[in-house]
Amino acid sequence: MRPGEQLTVVLHQTRSTDNLGAVARIMANFGYSRLILSEPVLKSIEGAERLAVKSDFVLRGMEVTSDLGEALKDCVYAVGTTSRTQLKGRTVLTPEEAMQRLAEESVRGRVALVFGGEQRGMSDEDLARCTDVLAIPTSAVQPSMNLAQSSAVLLYLCHRQGLTPTAAVEEAPGAKLGTLGALAKRMRDVMLRAEFLNPQAPQHVLNELEQTLMRARLTQREAELWLTAFKHLERAVTRGAST
Repeated sequence: MRPGEQLTVVLHQTRSTDNLGAVARIMANFGYSRLILSEPVLKSIEGAERLAVKSDFVLRGMEVTSDLGEALKDCVYAVGTTSRTQLKGRTVLTPEEAMQRLAEESVRGRVALVFGGEQRGMSDEDLARCTDVLAIPTSAVQPSMNLAQSSAVLLYLCHRQGLTPTAAVEEAPGAKLGTLGALAKRMRDVMLRAEFLNPQAPQHVLNELEQTLMRARLTQREAELWLTAFKHLERAVTRGAST
């Protein structure tokens, strides 16, 4: 399978058509074409083609979603980008480590490389939707890279890595992040009804459990079985509460 077929580039809350056009060109430079705009701030993509030289096909095929969860729902793995080198409860990967994981996970299905908006980058909530997090090491004099710069660095590394593991094996399709998100929501509902979670502050524990699910590398079938099991548990808990 060609590397570009499995990689999705997600631009979350993008503001600039210049950056959009520049990223489209960089994607074409390295053989990638699947682009999703998630919750875009820009109102129109008019003008993006000015920088997307010989890569307007990327813009024509681009998808737009209303939120990040929708953008990632068909992916089995996603790595989010940040300029922060430390995140509570998360290991921040180097670009090389992240590209290796993208390559390994691409055997199981689509994978995503997610870039945050120009003003604030990705929030903790945004990063929680990603399986892993990476940061590009930079100088303390100017630690922040702009969107086009960071995409060029990372897409070059993707291209060099090839998104092809050294020993490719046939694996069952990986659990889609959309399915894992539905499972996390069902788990939340059941655990709240069962009084396992603090109803005033459930999210910290839920984030930990969701990260555990993502690290488990479930197959799509396994995730669907867990989802079905929690649907039955929810009915049982609801019946128990009404008696």
